[in-house]
Amino acid sequence: MEIRSIRVGRRLAGAGFGALISACSTLAPHDIPLPAGAVQVVAPVIYQEWQERTEACSGLTGNFSAIQWYVVPGVETFSTDQGLKVGQWIREGGQNKIVIAGNYQNHEMVVRHEILHSLLEREGHPPEYFVTRCHLTWDSWDRATGAPISGD
Repeated sequence: MEIRSIRVGRRLAGAGFGALISACSTLAPHDIPLPAGAVQVVAPVIYQEWQERTEACSGLTGNFSAIQWYVVPGVETFSTDQGLKVGQWIREGGQNKIVIAGNYQNHEMVVRHEILHSLLEREGHPPEYFVTRCHLTWDSWDRATGAPISGD
């Protein structure tokens, strides 16, 4: 009878451990897929200047060389699980990835907007940074030329 109790106890402990492992695996970080067609690129030299400008307006600093850059060639927008986007910042396994729609890869506001996400290390658009400090919203930029409307 005592041996049977030990066996039952072991089974229950094993089941509990299995449930714990299963629960932990659902909490583990997961890969955020890159948009369809995204290709890794070397950042154009101008991106370094845009990083410096974004650091200056935000008061934040970051490691530009640690960003992995991707472009989805020949598109105005790309699909994500949050809808259509012209740019996307992804934090994955301690690594910063920025994806830009090909038609906007030379648009300063779009690129700097994603750089600001990287500097903030977060999603969302705190108005203090995106509006007040850095003016990185469509309202403050000309979509066609990529130039500030009221200056930066």
